[in-house]
Amino acid sequence: MTTPEDDTLSENLADNLTGRGKPGRERMLAAIREAAIAEFGRHGFKGASTKAIAERAGLTKPHLHYYISSKEELYEDLLYSVLNGWSSAFAFDIESDDPKQVLSHYVRKKLDYALDNPGLSRIFTSEVLGGGRNLGRYWPVAVKSTQQKVVVINRWMAEGRMRSLDAKLLLMQIWGMTQHYADYGVQVQVMLGLAPDQTPDREPIARELTNFVLLGCGLAPD
Repeated sequence: MTTPEDDTLSENLADNLTGRGKPGRERMLAAIREAAIAEFGRHGFKGASTKAIAERAGLTKPHLHYYISSKEELYEDLLYSVLNGWSSAFAFDIESDDPKQVLSHYVRKKLDYALDNPGLSRIFTSEVLGGGRNLGRYWPVAVKSTQQKVVVINRWMAEGRMRSLDAKLLLMQIWGMTQHYADYGVQVQVMLGLAPDQTPDREPIARELTNFVLLGCGLAPD
């Protein structure tokens, strides 16, 4: 429970210490977001605490609750930012008759998102491993989006533009291969001989993944 003094300090923090007004508040919210991504990504929903998130963001727990109402709300916001990001970034061109181009772009965008947002990606994976209790609203949307892609891939196969395969399994293989570079980031660093703070060169990874998918679909890579 916060006291009037805490509320006053929170107001001062929002308006003065972090930039005097809206820009400062946005910076503080960004710091909270990064702290929450780190904590939820490392410990999952159950293991993360608002105390740890606050400390990582440079706040006290009462100050944190000036910006957020609960751990549950913060977690759900982050989780659905992943899902919304995927929905906007990974659309298929349903009118395209060029599976090579569409699949190449899809693999690259999925890999880029994983490498650019490893913490967010791990939050989703942790949620799934925990049973997906917060994903009830997501699954119907995900199934619909996947089915739209399946229809396009099946059309390409019917037109003889790629070899016959199970379109859903193809998509899940792409998800697994690209997600690996976020979920198993530590292993990737060890196997590639990278320093703990060093990110892998994505160009050879993108090239190998794209070629693997295209060859599996009976398409000649560039």
